[in-house]
Amino acid sequence: MLQKEGEVRIPSGCAISGLISKKGRMICGDTIVNSMSVMHERSNGLGGGFAGYGIYPQYKDLYALHIFYDNMRCRETCERYLDEVFEVVNLSRIPIRKTAKITNEPLIWRYFVTPNRNKLTDSQLDEKEFTARAVMKINRAIDGCYVFSSGKNMGVFKAVGYPEDVGEFYRLDEYEGYSWTAHGRYPTNTPGWWGGAHPFSLLDYSVVHNGEISSYDANRRFIEMFGYTCTLQTDTEVIAYIFDYLLRRQGMTLEEAAGVVAAPFWSTIENMSPADAERATYLRNNYGSLLVTGPFSILLGFEGGLMALNDRLKLRSMVAAEKDDMVYFASEECAIRMMEPNPDRIWAPSGGEPVIVRLEEGVL
Repeated sequence: MLQKEGEVRIPSGCAISGLISKKGRMICGDTIVNSMSVMHERSNGLGGGFAGYGIYPQYKDLYALHIFYDNMRCRETCERYLDEVFEVVNLSRIPIRKTAKITNEPLIWRYFVTPNRNKLTDSQLDEKEFTARAVMKINRAIDGCYVFSSGKNMGVFKAVGYPEDVGEFYRLDEYEGYSWTAHGRYPTNTPGWWGGAHPFSLLDYSVVHNGEISSYDANRRFIEMFGYTCTLQTDTEVIAYIFDYLLRRQGMTLEEAAGVVAAPFWSTIENMSPADAERATYLRNNYGSLLVTGPFSILLGFEGGLMALNDRLKLRSMVAAEKDDMVYFASEECAIRMMEPNPDRIWAPSGGEPVIVRLEEGVL
């Protein structure tokens, strides 16, 4: 008898991978796809996905909305709303390559948009907050429509399937970007469906995650007080919103945001310098509900960079490597060596230690 996902608890797996060129060199998408192929057993076919940065240079000043639709009626409803709040410069189906391994796909469309000037002025919001609220409204209020990518000059591509098959399905060998992240799902508590595959994204932030969030309910309740809504039936979604809230809305640095999500133990804070201890104590006291507990390794993609972060006890694997201007991350060393056989340096970041890589000054 075929066992349905969700009826039995599966030991946690998941695979993540990422790369970035600090000089902004454009890397073909098949590089990151190949890195996932050697970690095939860490997934179970219930979700795979990728995020690429720098992939839409011809539309780099426009928000690229990637949307799943259940049917044409959903699409028509959503497009009426898009026409109300945005100026749509270009729209089309996202190109795919039909394969027997990826089936039952929804309608998958892409829109390059900018906020409607009159609507933006009337809202008294900046354009990022305006766009984020529009995305949240679609995902919350329009049935059968899911905006799964909404940044500028970047895009998320995800599906139900193994990641290497998802890469073929979306024809990622035809894209080039200066940074890529990837994920292969082995879900333990949540359903395998197209919207629930990783990465999770809002504006230019995208997150891939290996692990399990035991603090999900506390994290979700806190973040939803600020207008975010978790609708995609996967705990990782909340991490993307946490980073958006801390970095964009609270104006924190990446180091400070990492110090909230993977806050140091109180015993560690006691041994810090007075200035560092004061800051760490402030973050823990004021943003304690955003501390993510449970085993995790995370890759956060953002415009111009990439951050890797483990939980404080390093309960999930994470390997990093460097070669010339390239930096690589993956759940396993073999995945890095698929991208770069002879790295100059390879190491395992410590628990709770963010590894932050940015493009060199002047590249963007």
